Amino acid sequence: MALPERESMDFDVVVVGAGPAGLATAIRLKQRAAEIGEEISVVVVEKGSEVGAHILSGAVIDPIGLDRLLPEWRQDPERPLKTEVQRDEFMMLTKNSGITLPNVFFPKLMSNHGNFVGSLSNVCKYLGVQAEALGVEIYPGFPASEVLFDENGAVAGVATGDLGIGKSGEPRADYTRGMELRAKYTVFGEGARGNLTKGLIRRFELNRHSDVFKYGLGVKELWQLAPGKFEPGLVRHTMGWPLPNRAGGGSWLYHFDDNLLSVGFVTHLNYENPTLSPFEEFQRFKTHPLIAETFEGAKRIGYGARAIMEGGWQSVPKLVFPGGCLVGCSAGFVNVPRIKGSHNAILSGMQAADAIADALKAGRAGDELTAYEAGWRDSPIGQDLKAVRNVKPLWSRYGTLVGVGLGGIDMWATSILGASPFGTLKHGKPDHACLKPLSEVTPIVYPKPDGKLTFDRLSSVYLSNTNHEEDQPPHLKVRDLELQKRSEHDVYGGPSGRYCPAGVYEWVEDASASDGVRYQINAQNCVHCKTCDIKDPNQNIDWVTPEGPGGPNYPNM
Repeated sequence: MALPERESMDFDVVVVGAGPAGLATAIRLKQRAAEIGEEISVVVVEKGSEVGAHILSGAVIDPIGLDRLLPEWRQDPERPLKTEVQRDEFMMLTKNSGITLPNVFFPKLMSNHGNFVGSLSNVCKYLGVQAEALGVEIYPGFPASEVLFDENGAVAGVATGDLGIGKSGEPRADYTRGMELRAKYTVFGEGARGNLTKGLIRRFELNRHSDVFKYGLGVKELWQLAPGKFEPGLVRHTMGWPLPNRAGGGSWLYHFDDNLLSVGFVTHLNYENPTLSPFEEFQRFKTHPLIAETFEGAKRIGYGARAIMEGGWQSVPKLVFPGGCLVGCSAGFVNVPRIKGSHNAILSGMQAADAIADALKAGRAGDELTAYEAGWRDSPIGQDLKAVRNVKPLWSRYGTLVGVGLGGIDMWATSILGASPFGTLKHGKPDHACLKPLSEVTPIVYPKPDGKLTFDRLSSVYLSNTNHEEDQPPHLKVRDLELQKRSEHDVYGGPSGRYCPAGVYEWVEDASASDGVRYQINAQNCVHCKTCDIKDPNQNIDWVTPEGPGGPNYPNM
């Protein structure tokens, strides 16, 4: 069946993703337009049902980005961040105890003094309001599903997904063709492992000279604490238990706003044991004697998960290509030891916007924004990432106890001497290649949830307000089902059923199946964390955007 032609709209700049990087790009473009007295038309497309719906972070936020983008934000009564960090604790946990490490052990760059605790989702909603007030058009609920190219191979914009296609792939009665949004420059701020960004990196070989990408999975809950357990501005981080020494990660507990607690757990996705479950490790963490008391009299009110870029300095790909660029987490600007990335996301959006504004003023279009690529490493973003570039490789190479200690020494040496004794270390294998066969590990057995402090996946997904139209093509695409059975199931024991924090993947006993088991994908549960796209040992699963505004709807996350 021949599809009808798409309608088309032309803009100076199209931004994909209404996260902090994308919205900062749009705001800065409008600011520059006012400065130079020229009109710059900007549109932002966002796959979530509203701005902020798919945004999830800890979040302790370094305000450097907001201060530079919107210098008056602190005086705004509608500002999204009102809780400043008051107390900063770091603990190393054993199974039944733990020690608090004095802050003097940590270099100044690790201090949270002057930072704010809050909801990154609410920060993005605030930025969205500011952007629209400046004349930016924002289209939530319209995921960009395809990159458009001109006759010379340069990026020329994006197309939004078609609506009204059934599971069979055939158009339904309510079928509507997507829209082409064409631009002189297109900015991609999809976050970690965005499907369009993944294709662009492959097409333009943007990672040819960079190290492998590394990822973590952050699983988060939002709790309403009992008043006696709440301490405004308290920030606590832990490492160690329940993860084994060879599996990296750690927790956060942030007290903010009105008796709210952001609590979560990051598991580095280079772990080896295929029976490890990041979701279950998080649930176990909450039962630690030094942690569980925080939740007495509390109520869980939110849940979500998402992948985090962890490669840092050496893994950042080339950021520019003909007609566009990458910003924020799409570029890999997360500082892993600081557990922060939104400040760099905003700064990268501003730098990209400045390069675009200068190009448009000069009458250019569709070329490479070389000023953006050339400038980021000497900017505050580069300074932030370069100082911590060896922490993740040392952690991965030597385990938590030794690796984190060496990482601390390296950060001190870098901050005092301006150079690292290790140079710049490599990350080693990509995360999907780190799993060991099931036959080589001791399976991990997790306790059943109690429904009060620890929970199952399905009740958790319910709190994420996740929804997808059921009669649509699957947005989780398994390339080769036979390979999935032969390898993912038979060799590795079906790790997708454990690494997915939303209960999407299951190996179900089925007598009618040729091998007695069937791979079931509950796509309606997907919270868009992208872990399957990252951790599948054969890279046999592709995450693509679903139809319309499907996915989670995170409040206050």
